[in-house]
Amino acid sequence: MSSSVSHTLRLLQRNCHHQPPWYFQKRYKTADALKAGYATPHPKIRSDKNAALWPRPNSDQQRQSPPLHSVYSEKELRVEETHEPRKEWADAVAFAAVRTLRFGFDTATGYSDRLNRMSEWQWLNRIVFLETIAGVPGMVAGMTRHMLSMRTLKKDEGWINTMLEEAENERMHLMTFLTLKQPTPLLRFFVLSGQAVFFALYFLAYMVSPRTCHRFVGYLEEEAVHTYTNCLKDIKVGEIRHWSHTPAPLIAKSYWRLKEGATVEDVVAAVRADEAEHRTVNHTLAKLKPDDPSPFKVPHTK
Repeated sequence: MSSSVSHTLRLLQRNCHHQPPWYFQKRYKTADALKAGYATPHPKIRSDKNAALWPRPNSDQQRQSPPLHSVYSEKELRVEETHEPRKEWADAVAFAAVRTLRFGFDTATGYSDRLNRMSEWQWLNRIVFLETIAGVPGMVAGMTRHMLSMRTLKKDEGWINTMLEEAENERMHLMTFLTLKQPTPLLRFFVLSGQAVFFALYFLAYMVSPRTCHRFVGYLEEEAVHTYTNCLKDIKVGEIRHWSHTPAPLIAKSYWRLKEGATVEDVVAAVRADEAEHRTVNHTLAKLKPDDPSPFKVPHTK
């Protein structure tokens, strides 16, 4: 065995909890070992000797995760509540489903549109649970279209990235508000059960009628815009007035590239702008056929 391969195997034994398989020892050379990941230690046990195995910070070998969000202008942050008129029976079904879901959710969380009625604890409970559900549709749609593209051996028309970006954006909302509230065991239970049920139902519905599902999400985002608008009003006069001067979490400053001195109120405004964007995207996709190009992404070249 060459000295380079012997050195690689010594690295493996020192940095891995298991012995590399025999075929690895027999076939792989040093360069392949690094690509395979066996010779790369976990970041928490990284040593100076192995620093060369890691890409340099901010180098071309690294990717920003998650991708940086576009910076909202003051005009874009002034979101207006809108409503898409119901023109078909599928639109009526989607709207009725959203209103039913909202009624149950409002009842469970004690939500009220009246100002100065909700505590910080109630607001955070509602927002955290809302965002765990909001991240499901984009992932289901992106995954379903991804599998459809491979199954039918056809190119996607730019929908997959749009949907996956939406799902990741909703997840970043959740990660941001989790810095303000750690979920209780009861909330975790409701998150697990709610996500399991909603994921299964939405997946089945998307297989039957993608257009109805996108209309459903469009109406759901209308409700989200309404909720965050009330939250911003409550910051002015309610029990969460301190959000107007509470510094924005670091994760929010980095993701939305907020201005210096940004507060939680600025974060809520950015989240509302995101929801308004999802509202527009899903109402637009609901008007298209599944094989139409997405107007939000450049499709694959023909």
